[in-house]
Amino acid sequence: MITIGQLARYAGVTIKAVRHYHKVGLLPEPERDHSGYRRYRAQDAIDLVKIRTLAEAGVPLARVKELLAAGEEEFASAITEIDEALRLRQEEIRLARERVVRLKAGNGLFLTEEAAAMLERLRALGVSERGVRMERDVWVLMQTVAPQEASMWLADKAEALADPEFGQIYLAYDEAFGWSPDDPRLPALARRAAAWLASRPPLPVADPEITSLAMSAAGVSSPAWDRMAVLAR
Repeated sequence: MITIGQLARYAGVTIKAVRHYHKVGLLPEPERDHSGYRRYRAQDAIDLVKIRTLAEAGVPLARVKELLAAGEEEFASAITEIDEALRLRQEEIRLARERVVRLKAGNGLFLTEEAAAMLERLRALGVSERGVRMERDVWVLMQTVAPQEASMWLADKAEALADPEFGQIYLAYDEAFGWSPDDPRLPALARRAAAWLASRPPLPVADPEITSLAMSAAGVSSPAWDRMAVLAR
């Protein structure tokens, strides 16, 4: 007869683990001696080694008792099933790690590579972080809600950014966020933006609800930008 400490040491587990296996019904709790201490047999050590081995192999504790009592064929079938479950879990972990790596890289977790690249172009252009965040939020939502429209608008935005005139207008608009709505520069900026837009072929008409959603997704405005919207109309 051996003590719980000896049992745990022989099986390579902690005393806490032995008590837990008692609690969940995997290892029967032995009778106590006249001093009130649990006394274990060699068979208890063998059973505990089996429990530890199955648990370390990834077998859920809820199935360990079933496997300990299973015949050879039933055991092999159950192990195959558990192995497949572990394989699927491993794939889920791999995908999760890929997402974490993309998250470290910034916007890659939430956006397509094209949208993330466009945001980097805006940063390189000198657009404020407020402006970049506004763009990011729009594309995060649009690529989920309306991927076709988002792809079309993103391609158009990338083409526009290749035009130095558009880049200057974009930067001026970004800077105008903090201007007074009565700033005398606003009308000229509105005319410049309208003239640039008029020189480009219009995009195909999108669903009005999608357009409205895109506008509300931006979520950020200012008195000067509101004034620009009025001047543009």
